[in-house]
Amino acid sequence: MLDTYVEWRKSAAITGTVVKWLAVAMVIPLAVSLIYGQDVWVFLASMAVFVGVGGGLERLESDVDLGPREALLLVALAWGAVSVVGAVPYLLAGWGTPSTLAHPLNALFESTSGFTTTGATVMGEISLDRHSHGLLIWRQLTQWLGGMGIIVLMIAILPEVAVNGAQLMDSEAPGPELQKLTPKIAETARVLWLVYLFFTLLFVLVMILLHLLELAPNMGPYNAIAHGLSTLPTGGFSPEADSIGAFGPVVQWAFVPFMLVAGTNFALFYFLLNRDVESFVGNREWRTYIGVSVVVAAVLAALLYVGAAPAMRLGGTTAGSVENALRQAAFQIGSLLNSTGFATSDFAQWDTAAKMVLLFAMFVGGSAGSTGGGIKVVRWLVVAKVIRRQLFTTTHPEAVRPIRIGANVVDEGAVRGVLGFTLLYILLFGLGAVFIAVDVSRVAAIDLAPLDAASASLAALGNIGPGFGPVGPFGSYLQFPTPSKVLMILYMWIGRLEIIPVMVLFTGAFWRS
Repeated sequence: MLDTYVEWRKSAAITGTVVKWLAVAMVIPLAVSLIYGQDVWVFLASMAVFVGVGGGLERLESDVDLGPREALLLVALAWGAVSVVGAVPYLLAGWGTPSTLAHPLNALFESTSGFTTTGATVMGEISLDRHSHGLLIWRQLTQWLGGMGIIVLMIAILPEVAVNGAQLMDSEAPGPELQKLTPKIAETARVLWLVYLFFTLLFVLVMILLHLLELAPNMGPYNAIAHGLSTLPTGGFSPEADSIGAFGPVVQWAFVPFMLVAGTNFALFYFLLNRDVESFVGNREWRTYIGVSVVVAAVLAALLYVGAAPAMRLGGTTAGSVENALRQAAFQIGSLLNSTGFATSDFAQWDTAAKMVLLFAMFVGGSAGSTGGGIKVVRWLVVAKVIRRQLFTTTHPEAVRPIRIGANVVDEGAVRGVLGFTLLYILLFGLGAVFIAVDVSRVAAIDLAPLDAASASLAALGNIGPGFGPVGPFGSYLQFPTPSKVLMILYMWIGRLEIIPVMVLFTGAFWRS
């Protein structure tokens, strides 16, 4: 029997602290439930469960000084634990009813999708007539909490977690380095969350203003807050069954800049706050991110204008309509490139050319340090430069050519890490697509084309949400077989943590000295 050298009790104890403090966030849906007189007991009981489970885990260990491996274990445990306990309100609300969320696996799927900001859903019908205001606001809130990162939030507000802040930040974002903005890592965490909160409040105020100006009759305070909680975290959940298609063109255009902000490295806004415009505008990743967004949106708009999407659920045809084609393209690229997952029309019905453009956007991802998912723009920059270097050194083998992003030289260890992550991401995506296609083939009720299966795998791993076919923006993952749902829950979890912190737990070397 192998000796275990990882002090897992320390990781579990801090996980308990995270779970216990999650009960504080439950005050928001509880307040909404009190206002509307619905499901008050659901959130009171859920708060008791959070405090009980969290308190029990805290008692496992009083010494919470973590080593590197304990930090990795904590990050994986914490994200898994909040997804599990976050399913409790769904289960309680569905208790004794025919609701799909009364099934534990469906409740776990919805909760994991929320906290990982994926936006995939198993709710067969999304409606305030079917679900309470409090439950749907909890659904939105899980995305907001998961957007900037639960561990980053705990570092910002809890001294006992901040002690291990630097290791936890590195473990939660193991890829492109999260920039240290202030001397103390806890201060950096607070800065990032304050920027995140500022843009969330700004979004809500803009939406309420549009409503008061009668430019957005459906965007009342409840909808404004609900969508603010899922836009900045690039989540994609909406209390409206038609997503953003439930609102008019003015609202749809207003969403686009906020989705682009959500996919931007939040550390850059700190530079703007300090009047360092050059560091913001000159950032190579940000310029690439905006450039790719504009170019891909222009290509999609051209396809839509000439009639690539003749039959959309909402908004009629785009063919021949410049404004509609531009709006649909700008919105969907802004939404899918950084993994937000909102929709203004049923792009699952678009033709293959338009779908391939969307699939390309899904692979790109947001910026490092943003709330966006996917592979991330900076990794693609490194991959492109490695390919270019390889082509150059093939004809000039004596040349020494370091990889640079802007003025900075990328360490060769970091280059290998980027290549390893990208290959692992593509491998998992491919394996997931094959698994889902084979699993679904056993169920005659689901008609899933190969492209649909690929989009479902990518939507889960990249924390994107919607795909094509039955999992389109107005579809649901409800009818998928149990094995596929379990795989997608796992993919959402490891995708949010950028694969490495989860995958390393399954290696023997992690548990041995």
